Amino acid sequence: MDIFSNICTSLRDRNVAFRTVHHQPTFTSEESAKARGEEVKIGGKALLIKVDDSFRIFVLSAALKIDSKKIKEYFKAKSAAAQHPVQRGIRFASKEELLELTGLVPGSVPPFGRPILNFDLFVDSSIVENEKIAFNAGSLTDSIIMKTTDYLAFANPIIFSFSQIV
Repeated sequence: MDIFSNICTSLRDRNVAFRTVHHQPTFTSEESAKARGEEVKIGGKALLIKVDDSFRIFVLSAALKIDSKKIKEYFKAKSAAAQHPVQRGIRFASKEELLELTGLVPGSVPPFGRPILNFDLFVDSSIVENEKIAFNAGSLTDSIIMKTTDYLAFANPIIFSFSQIV
């Protein structure tokens, strides 16, 4: 079962209300928002990031960007100067790593950890501020829109502030 179908089935099994939107491929948060008919800030941007030795999924409002300093502080991650010879600190997964670890391309990562994707899940407080969340769900052509409260109950993330204004 593909990730989109897996998410839909899992949500239905838990009686979670959601809406799907099939659209042209979208490659930016702005394109995705337009295709869904939603504001950019409603978008849940999911990023696979390596913190020291482990990959994790981080989700924030698509209108914002990651503040790597806040993530480093939260995880007490090593600084860049301490990285050599073992690569530590924080960095985004490469396209190749993303494909290998998830089977997905950039822009298609859904905002879920286990059991959908086998990673710990961290959600920025910017997501909690919105009534709903919209996200690409395992493809560049399929999105899901749902209440944020339902998303948080289903996804069960750790929530902390790690965004900054673009």
